[in-house]
Amino acid sequence: MKKKNWFWNLVIILTVVGCIFAFALHYKNWPKFEEGNFQVASGIYKQRIPIIEIDEVTWLNKLPAMQRMNGFSWLAKEKGVFVDSLTQTKVYVFVDDLRQPKLRITHQDSLLLYLNLADSAGTQEIYEKLTLALEQKD
Repeated sequence: MKKKNWFWNLVIILTVVGCIFAFALHYKNWPKFEEGNFQVASGIYKQRIPIIEIDEVTWLNKLPAMQRMNGFSWLAKEKGVFVDSLTQTKVYVFVDDLRQPKLRITHQDSLLLYLNLADSAGTQEIYEKLTLALEQKD
């Protein structure tokens, strides 16, 4: 006697496909410069910052102590929305590799975004573009 488990087979297949899709969306950061804005996205997390609102871009070796509001950490990746332990301000983190230097982008005087890409040359390129844009702004 054959059981018709097509429903459960379909649920399992859809679950696996959904997990693969979510992994693919969050696998890396997708930075973009367009129309006077700097945008970075990773899955459901997305930030768009007008370049004229960026106050400072600096290098940082280690992330400060923060508490996760939502997001995830996996191996050397850290992504999501955090709260700075000292200032209690919201911080957006888009870090593909915790072992590499990160960019600390301050905008609107106190909002922070930490960013790096798995490819350090890509992070360096973003730094150069942002610092050039900041120089042209002044």
